[in-house]
Formats: sequence, structure tokens, C-alpha cells
Amino acid sequence: MGIFTLMVVLENYRPKRKHTQKRLKHWTINIGLGLFNNLLLKVTLGGLAIQSALIAQENHWGLINNFFSTEHWATLLLGYFLLDFAIYLQHIASHKWRWLWRFHCVHHSDLEIDASTAVRFHPGEIIISMIYKSLCIFLIGPSALTVFIFEIILNGCALFNHSNIAIPTGIESRLRHVMITPDLHRIHHSMKRVETDSNYGFSICWWDKLCRTYTAKVAQPLAHLPLGLPQLRAVEKLGWLYLLALPFRRQQPRD
Repeated sequence: MGIFTLMVVLENYRPKRKHTQKRLKHWTINIGLGLFNNLLLKVTLGGLAIQSALIAQENHWGLINNFFSTEHWATLLLGYFLLDFAIYLQHIASHKWRWLWRFHCVHHSDLEIDASTAVRFHPGEIIISMIYKSLCIFLIGPSALTVFIFEIILNGCALFNHSNIAIPTGIESRLRHVMITPDLHRIHHSMKRVETDSNYGFSICWWDKLCRTYTAKVAQPLAHLPLGLPQLRAVEKLGWLYLLALPFRRQQPRD
């Protein structure tokens, strides 16, 4: 909540793009989905990631628990980077596998990208992501502390790189050597598929660079780059209930 509040303040002080939608309607949909997902996790799989780490450590499951000391700081970094790479791979799968894209397209249907977009996910994708993450934790074997730190950084970076903040060029050019900036992630939300299928990272940008999914710039100025999905440009359709039902509707193929 602290990071979200900070992003909102900075968005209003120094916005990158002008909003074409009413902020109240936009936030009602995005934050409504976020609150619903949070409630759903609380009554279902909310503590599964931490619990999985504790179970893996107790039973000596996973790479780290079998070959490394879980108390060393270097092991914490190893666990963090392996978890981050796993989430990067999941993000690619969400774009490439049609049945996963049906859920993930709810996130990409947003026509105005700001901090609230970071919580605009279908509850089905949230549940799938939690199960996938827990399986990765069993395989990797990070400590519960590592998972806790990873979750904080992942969520904080998601709020940051979805924010509508105009970062000074000099600062942004330095930040993008290490992390996914709002400008880089805005390319990922482009209406063009070739641009959408790039910059998959949520925190660090190294996986995109190593795996050649990194796009540094596009021809059109980012302040005017068309966002969202071509088949869902009808703003009036994109209400809360419509988005919940979207994965189960007949969808047009991706352009």
C-alpha cells in the first residue's frame, strides 16, 4: 500500500501519458479485481508460497536444500534469481499458450497503464500462478525468508513498472541496465504483438537480454503508443463482470 500510494502521487505530479478514461472508472475495475483476488487468496492459497518453502526445507526438497547452506546470504541471492527466472518463464508461457493467454489477456486489456494495472489480473490466473510458484519453490528449495523478500520486491516492482511516471531520461537510461522501467514495460503493453511479446521481466531485465526478448525502444513515442488489445478496444465492454467472464468467451485470435 505504501508503494502504491507513492506511485499514485508521482503519477499525478509527473505523468508520462494523459489519461483518456475517467480515473474513478479505471480504478474501480482494476482495484476491484485486485481486492477480489486478495480476498480469494486469503480464503484459499494465500500462504501457499511461504508454506511450500517451509515444507521443502523440512523435507530437504529442492536444489538449494540439498546442495547449499540455506543460511548463507549468497544462497538467498541464488534463490531469489532462480525464482525471478521462473516467473519470467511463466510470463512467456502466459503469452504463448492459448489457454493461459485467455486469463492473462485480462491484464493486457487495459487501455490506460498506471499503478492500478499491476493488480488487474483474472482470479484464475492468480490461482494458477500461486500453484506454479509453489511447485517452483519445491524444485528450487529457497528459504521462507527468500520467498518473503522475493514477494515484496516482485509486487513493488510490478507497481513501479506499471506506473504512469515520466522518469527523467538520464535516470531511466541507467535504471534499465538493471531493472524493468515503466518505459520498458509500457512497450510490453503495446497493441502490436511483436512489441507485446517482449520485455517479460517484472523486476530485473537481465533475463530478457539473455533470452533475446528485450526491446529497448519502438518507432512510436511512448507517450502516444497505443496500448491494450485490438479486439477489445470497445471501452464500454470492459467492465468488471465482463473481464471475469472474458477467459470463457469466444475470443478472436491474437494479431
